[in-house]
Amino acid sequence: MYRALMLAPLFLSLPLAAQTLNSHQVNPDGSITFRYQNPGATTVTVDTDAAAQPLAMQRGDKGMWSVTTPSLPPEYYSYTFVVDDVPQLDPVNHAVIPNLVGLADSVLVPGQPPKPWELTAIPHGDVTRYVYTTHIAKNLPENQEAYLVYTPPGYDAHRKGGYPVLYLLHGWSDAETGWMEVGRANLILDSMLVERKIVPMIVVMPLGYGNFHFVTGTYDDAWNYPTRIQENVALFSHMLLDEIIPAVERDYNIAPGREDHAIAGLSMGGLESLTVGLHHSDEFAWVGAFSAALEHHNFNENIPGFTSRQANLRLLWIACGTGDAIHIGPTRELVSWAKGEGLPVVGTETTGGHAWLVWRDNLLQFAPLLFR
Repeated sequence: MYRALMLAPLFLSLPLAAQTLNSHQVNPDGSITFRYQNPGATTVTVDTDAAAQPLAMQRGDKGMWSVTTPSLPPEYYSYTFVVDDVPQLDPVNHAVIPNLVGLADSVLVPGQPPKPWELTAIPHGDVTRYVYTTHIAKNLPENQEAYLVYTPPGYDAHRKGGYPVLYLLHGWSDAETGWMEVGRANLILDSMLVERKIVPMIVVMPLGYGNFHFVTGTYDDAWNYPTRIQENVALFSHMLLDEIIPAVERDYNIAPGREDHAIAGLSMGGLESLTVGLHHSDEFAWVGAFSAALEHHNFNENIPGFTSRQANLRLLWIACGTGDAIHIGPTRELVSWAKGEGLPVVGTETTGGHAWLVWRDNLLQFAPLLFR
């Protein structure tokens, strides 16, 4: 996801001018004017997924710094002010994006009509959070693992045949709430259901760390050690298959059989969905990977003895943003490998980088293909 750096503490009290400042003004043309007041600052920039590079802010009267973006497509955008090289949250914006590593603020450029990730007056599904004691994952506080379950509007616990299920995995630095609070997956699903673009499905979103130290350890080290990556993925896969899935199938009316089971994820979750889906195609017929973290993986070594006949997948959907410098190359290699294995692969490239702007769109494209 968009990764903000660790942030300096916020002021405990704000002057009246700061309280009334419009720090993230959305203009009629869809541009955003960012403002930050600090008379003592030497340089101020805004780091945002609305631009490929940080935007330099210009100093005005009384230390008011500002910059206006070009016109932007309707979206939720994240941003952080960087004041003399120190990241700062916007002191007057309470729409803070939750994250385990670093925080950022959020601003909505609304659509006309509203986009699927915007709250509208349509039927909404329910989201329930569960916490249980895991005997597999390492270093979770008190061994407590969490997962969310989305059920579609009108969910019937006794419906004949049950509901198909999608296991939807977040990326590194997010928690189990990432797809809900940042990705707005529930609103996207609600919108597509109203438009009859998808079939009613249950969606399960677990906390995706087999070893919680993989995210709570040193910020720069997590992805530099392939053995740590492999341990994290292996333990999470074990926990998903042997603890979370049995619990969900006990508590919900889920259709039996691989034809009604899908798994997908972004970044770290994309690597996990590929690992689980391709190793356990007896459980999943539909696999999706969005900007998957593949840079340390040799596919033939990672899946020894794999053949498309063994997998018998209905769909392997692989997507990445063309501006995602780290992941676009390995993604293209994965698509080529999958084609060579005879898999039913669909490779999709969109504009954008390693950001929620891409992953919301990925979900909009992927979900309608499922369970048809």
